[in-house]
Amino acid sequence: MASIRKSVAFTAIAILALAAPAFAADCGNSGAGFDAWLSRYKAKAAAQGISQSTIAQTLSDVSYDPRIIRLDRNQKSFKLSFEQFYARRVSSSLLNRGRRLMGTHRQLLNRIEQRFGVPAEVLISIWGLETNYGADTSGRFSIVRSLATLAYDCRRSAFFLNELTASLQIVEKGYMPANQLRGGWAGEIGQTQFLPHSYVRFAVDFDGDGRRDLIHSVSDLLASTANFLKGHGWKAGQGWGPGTANYAVLSDWNRASVYQRTIAAMADRLSNR
Repeated sequence: MASIRKSVAFTAIAILALAAPAFAADCGNSGAGFDAWLSRYKAKAAAQGISQSTIAQTLSDVSYDPRIIRLDRNQKSFKLSFEQFYARRVSSSLLNRGRRLMGTHRQLLNRIEQRFGVPAEVLISIWGLETNYGADTSGRFSIVRSLATLAYDCRRSAFFLNELTASLQIVEKGYMPANQLRGGWAGEIGQTQFLPHSYVRFAVDFDGDGRRDLIHSVSDLLASTANFLKGHGWKAGQGWGPGTANYAVLSDWNRASVYQRTIAAMADRLSNR
């Protein structure tokens, strides 16, 4: 990703944000009205500057996916206590592999901290918690189909409309081809699970190969994660425990308080604090 999203992308997102409340009422709680909704959305996407070529590449064969709705309604782990959540997510093997990866990528992590101010322990914790350092990135879900389903669903329509349009912008700008937009069930991309809006804003090409590759490039995915945190106010050289400014930044990574605490606690373990 080219350091940070360009002004055109910001403008398109801003326009969408203004339009979202009115469009959010156009939603459904079953697949019955999805095709008609998708036709209306295509017209709105075109009016916001998305080309017909991109619309055809990304949306021509999109259908409603009831599996995504079931997954969205079944996120029970975030209702656990911190102790239960941490025990379920952070194992000794996760910590040990994290320590090994910190050693393997020490020079890279040092360069990332010098540029973005985010320490290795935090980045490795996020990487491990999100996808077990890439081991759990199956890419079995179509990102566009998932986001279209969630944008049509009435529960969080405005939020996912923003993400759906950002996924089209990724294709429009040539960051990723449509057939590579596969990832998590809620539309997450790559090994640290960026939503499309965050990809457009914060993904960077840190290995210099001309691509913002959060799927295969460790350099890009870790630097992009650091850029996200820096962009949300991360303070270099400061701690990340509860009550700190950096801990508050973790809420922008994930809104669940148990997840924030788990990132911070795992980072403490990795730093032997």
